[in-house]
Amino acid sequence: MSQLLNIKLPDGSVKQTPKGTTVYEFAKSIGSGLAKAALGAKINNDKLIGLSDKLEDDCAISILTWKDEEGRSIYRHTAAHVMAQAVKRLFPNVKLTIGPPLDDSYYYDFDLDQPLTVEDLEKIDAEVEKVVSEAHEIKRIELPRAEAIAYFEKRGEPYKIEIINELPEDAIISIYEQGEFADLCRGPHMPNTSAIKANKLLSVAGAYWRADAKNKMLQRVYGTAFPDKKQLDEHLRMLEEARKRDHRKIGRELDLFSFQDEGPGFPFFHPNGMIVYNELMDFLREKLVERNYKEIRTPMILNESLWHRSGHWDHYQENMYFTKIDDGDYAVKPMNCPGCMLVYRQGRRSYRELPLKFAEFGLVHRHEMSGVLHGLFRVRCFTQDDAHIFCTEDQLEQEVIDTIALIKEVYETFGFTEYHMELSTRPEDSQGSDEIWEMATTALENSLKHLKVDYKLNPGDGAFYGPKIDFHVKDALGRSWQCATIQVDFSMPERFDLNYIGQDGLKHRPVMVHRAVFGSIERFLGMLIEQTVGNFPVWLAPVQVAMLPISEKSLDFARKIANELSSAGIRVTLNAGEEKIGAKIRDAEMAKIPYMLVVGEKEAAANSVSVRRHGKGDMGVMAIEDFKTKIQKEIKERTL
Repeated sequence: MSQLLNIKLPDGSVKQTPKGTTVYEFAKSIGSGLAKAALGAKINNDKLIGLSDKLEDDCAISILTWKDEEGRSIYRHTAAHVMAQAVKRLFPNVKLTIGPPLDDSYYYDFDLDQPLTVEDLEKIDAEVEKVVSEAHEIKRIELPRAEAIAYFEKRGEPYKIEIINELPEDAIISIYEQGEFADLCRGPHMPNTSAIKANKLLSVAGAYWRADAKNKMLQRVYGTAFPDKKQLDEHLRMLEEARKRDHRKIGRELDLFSFQDEGPGFPFFHPNGMIVYNELMDFLREKLVERNYKEIRTPMILNESLWHRSGHWDHYQENMYFTKIDDGDYAVKPMNCPGCMLVYRQGRRSYRELPLKFAEFGLVHRHEMSGVLHGLFRVRCFTQDDAHIFCTEDQLEQEVIDTIALIKEVYETFGFTEYHMELSTRPEDSQGSDEIWEMATTALENSLKHLKVDYKLNPGDGAFYGPKIDFHVKDALGRSWQCATIQVDFSMPERFDLNYIGQDGLKHRPVMVHRAVFGSIERFLGMLIEQTVGNFPVWLAPVQVAMLPISEKSLDFARKIANELSSAGIRVTLNAGEEKIGAKIRDAEMAKIPYMLVVGEKEAAANSVSVRRHGKGDMGVMAIEDFKTKIQKEIKERTL
């Protein structure tokens, strides 16, 4: 008689099943619907296994479906292997490297002498369909190290051998076979290639082996896979929408910013871009003045000893740039906080000054690998709208609550109403005692509970000096971006020996709150461009009004109105060209200028303008003063 295992389900109930039951069979014993949807399982809350894997011991189990991130990962990882099998068939000399799943897609990197073309992708897509239709069983085998190396030597796969040689001595070396294809892989995978119902290759790009420019350039093929064609078609529609909204494309079209070969990963802001950039900073400065922040500015390069004291040297060195000055070692700042410590330390501080709020729009530089750079979203230098709040322990929770309120107000001004908060706790690589970490984490938790905020716990992902609350904002495409942050730090004031004189006349240690609202102004601007598709609200638009004279006869009148609006602080451009008015309107629409004022002899005689709104068309004729009042109200109220 078979031994019965006790399997604990997510609801806490226990179900018995014979030892050796596969995950699929167990799911089917719960319900045919669950078995049909199942993609794999997680046992004991940490280990992923496939549907054909057998249950050998008592355990807790969660059956994974498409609703689960791990389930989607298993599915798309299998799709990556199917695609690699198709590539191997069409290009037998290709060398396989790695092919992981991503959030909504997957890729595989190939060492192939000839460049892959769009036509090649179409051929690979067709071959993928063939591999799927052949319904190959996907089998896992485990081999000793020497046998695994011999296995891939026979197949001519040097990258697989390199990976095996770097595995720990006690590592389990697993290989997944499907038909004539085999790949070194930890797994798990779907049981059969026929499980991949809807697959589409998306693009090909270059990628260095292991993201190291010293290594060979490989060809990375991206694809995506879904359980049915309807979901795939919707995803492809969203990708097309993303291409329309791509902030890099819109940035070029509106002449906002650029990236140059002379500074990869370092954005160059053009005049139009600087207008939007400065409007964002001016807006936030107003909010900070209302809340009694004091703005400071600290140097970009500081002595190495400072970074040792702050802890960045031990915990953040790989992300920093270094230089020498007068034979001394210096670092370009990756964060603004150590400089702010030095400002606080100047002079005698009293409890009467607290909370003391120092704000800084500080340019920071961080070393990022070339493979992760992505427009304004991931750059090597950016301006952080930083602030450091020095307060007493009794003031701490209220300062966190007030900061959350500021962040919400700012985001809602820009139409970002969908966001969630994550509380990140102590990482393994951290500094400071258990006691101060407990105090800091409790303060953040209490603030969130006071506001009755739903939040997600993110264990072990705090900053090295303290726990944090991060705001993750959803954009127009439903993607989530980490922007604002609130971090509580007991450690750095200790390291810099900061103090204030209390009511008792004795020295006390302040608590410090690091906070950013936009986070990176560059990233926030990129999000805003994609949210609006470059159709900025009037107050943010680089050019707010386009004056469009119908003919040369009305040019002087158009120039007079343009000057009048400009004197009133409105950003105006005058199209004095000889094109017909239809072409002028089209050019202004393409430039996404919010208002177009068409003037001819009739408007000049009546001292009026014919108003057009970008994307909406004709708004009728207005007296100049009425239009000026209307647009100034929109600008002042920062209407969306």
